[in-house]
Parts: sequence; C-alpha cells; structure tokens
Amino acid sequence: MTRRTAATTFRIVAVAEALSWIGLLIGMYVKYVPETTELGVKIFGPIHGGIFIAYVVVALVAARVLRWSIGTTMLALVASIPPLTSILFERWATRSGRLPQDAAVAA
Repeated sequence: MTRRTAATTFRIVAVAEALSWIGLLIGMYVKYVPETTELGVKIFGPIHGGIFIAYVVVALVAARVLRWSIGTTMLALVASIPPLTSILFERWATRSGRLPQDAAVAA
C-alpha cells in the first residue's frame, strides 16, 4: 500500500466512523428519550460496529505505512472511542505532518 492510499483510506474511514457515531447517537436518543423506537439503534449499531472495526484495521495499516510512532498509533486507536474524535485526530495528524497533505485527495 502506498502512502497516498494509506492516507486517503484513513481519511475516508475516519469520517465514516464519525458519521456512523452521529447516526448511532441519534438512534440512541430516539430510543431512550422519547422512547418511540429502537429502529435507529438496530440500523446504526451494526453499521457503526463494522466501521469501527474498519477504522482500527485501517489505523494500524496506516501506522505501519506512514511509520507512526507508538504514541501516534495509540492516539489514533483511542480516537475511535469518543464520538467524533476520529475527525479531530485526522485534522491533528494532517496539521502535524503525521498524515501527509500531499497524499490528500483533491476536493
């Protein structure tokens, strides 16, 4: 895997992980606050779980390809736990040079 592929894949999965968190949080709100339906959790729970696993795998592959330190790798993995933190990690890694900007996909 090239540096560009690793960086692009990591960015895509980091955003997907954050979006799936949003869906799961909305589903949990609907389930527990107005107590109307469990449908949101039933839909977004497995989606988020799959994307979470993909994020962990992609973070480990990116860490190897991009030669992240143990600390950066652990930070990337921990960023998958709190909601929306994967995007914060992606932004920080880009600003600090750990996620190459030259490998960024053009908008």
